[in-house]
Amino acid sequence: MLFRSKAAIIESNTELAQLEQDVVNLLKSKDEEELKLNEADQAYYNLRNNLQEKESALRMQIKSKELIDQLINEIKDKLNNLKLQLSGMKERLNVEFKVELEEILDEGRTTEISLEELQASADRMKKRLENMGEVNPTAIEAYTEMKKRYDFILEQKNDLVTAKESLILTIQEVEATANKAFLETYHQARENFQKVFKALFTDEDSCDLILVDPENLAETAVEIVARPKGKKPSSISQLSGGERTLTATAMLFAIYLIKPAPFCILDEVDAPLDDANVGKFTQMIQKFSDNSQFIIVTHNKQTMSAVDVIYGVTMQEAGVSKLVPVDFRSLSN
Repeated sequence: MLFRSKAAIIESNTELAQLEQDVVNLLKSKDEEELKLNEADQAYYNLRNNLQEKESALRMQIKSKELIDQLINEIKDKLNNLKLQLSGMKERLNVEFKVELEEILDEGRTTEISLEELQASADRMKKRLENMGEVNPTAIEAYTEMKKRYDFILEQKNDLVTAKESLILTIQEVEATANKAFLETYHQARENFQKVFKALFTDEDSCDLILVDPENLAETAVEIVARPKGKKPSSISQLSGGERTLTATAMLFAIYLIKPAPFCILDEVDAPLDDANVGKFTQMIQKFSDNSQFIIVTHNKQTMSAVDVIYGVTMQEAGVSKLVPVDFRSLSN
């Protein structure tokens, strides 16, 4: 029994030793596996870091490629713009200056001015163009419209100037004709006035018509000068009423004689005259009655006795006038 117990103990110890050995082996194996795992983890982290670095490098390359593509597109756009500008410059040189750009580029430099001075001059001209502002595309159309309007107004102005000059010449001709006619009429009236005045007064009496402003015939006044014998009045207002009437009558007949009218109406012209002057007045009427018919309104009996026909106006009833004619020519026959 005891032998069996010892054997069991030995066996248990052996198993325990074996188990311990297995535990030690397992611990070693665990350490090895952990070491391998750590190495694997380290390798993973290294690979992941390498991958991240490569991804970052790839993104940088992609970004660089995008920037390069953008720069290429910008360069293409600028190149296209330059081509358009060059084409426009060629067309402008050809249209405005009749010059081909290729001919200019092929020609050698014929000036001794340095490129720096040419560039400075070009910069100044460019600055002047910038200061002038952008070109108004409607300026040509506006200029054409304004040019048409200017030409129209200029034509109207020239027509007005021509019409003005023609009108001035016409006015001058009219004024010359009017002045000539006025002078002729004035001299005739002056001569007639002197004759009629002496017929109404005496040969020793004097009179005259004087132009106040002979240099301006269109606006000059005519001064009537009457100097009966023994008087030296400064104006006709200083004459007596009868003298003024005779002077006015002389002036009237002086104008009448220039172009006699078919008939003439005189309203109480003889009222201020005395009998002697009424006689002179009626003699003057009888002298001119061969060419004209005179109608005289008068209350003077001496004048009535000198006429051919008298028409009397009476009022036999209140408010009713009656005309009574008397023909002295039938009575004389």
